[in-house]
Amino acid sequence: MHLPNDIIEKLLLAMLIGGLLGAEREYRSKSAGFRTLTVICIGATLFTVFSIAIGGSGNPDRIASNIATGIGFVGAGVIFKGDFGVNGITTAAMIWVTAALGMGIGGGYEAVSAIACVMILVMLYVFSMFEGWIDRTNQIRNYKIVCQFQNETLHRYEESFKTHHLTFKRSREIKAGNLITGEWMVKGSERNHIHFVHAMLNDPSVQSFEF
Repeated sequence: MHLPNDIIEKLLLAMLIGGLLGAEREYRSKSAGFRTLTVICIGATLFTVFSIAIGGSGNPDRIASNIATGIGFVGAGVIFKGDFGVNGITTAAMIWVTAALGMGIGGGYEAVSAIACVMILVMLYVFSMFEGWIDRTNQIRNYKIVCQFQNETLHRYEESFKTHHLTFKRSREIKAGNLITGEWMVKGSERNHIHFVHAMLNDPSVQSFEF
């Protein structure tokens, strides 16, 4: 089995690229961080180098071809369902692309892998700012208001949604004794949500308010 002369350089580059991507995940306190992505990148590089060396000219990809399948199990481990949807998809994608970069390094495409790493880091930084802007201009929140029951009681709060330029959909209403509970899914800008919450917190008719 003949290993490439530059295998040490390949492993060092894999450690650097995996470390950079892992540092970004670590900075955001994600489950797969610095050490995990570094090991994944180095491992994918080794698998690819060994696959080429063992397979020779006849079948050089017989080991490396299974990296994408195997890395899927690692990625699946960081995806979980939280209170507000499914979390960990971006981290799982990072695991997947880190393995791809490691394969590129092991296959001799060091420059392409380095450029792709820079592109990924720039994309994550720029898109995170863009996501922050979207979140500020368009948020979806769930509100729950409990008050004394009167005819058209809940419509009064829905008028307040309109006043604060919020779009809403009433999900359910519950009457228990002399109290009525309304629940809404409300959409609008962060500033409008803040103004509405402030209005409800200072509304004496509101007995309970979840936001």
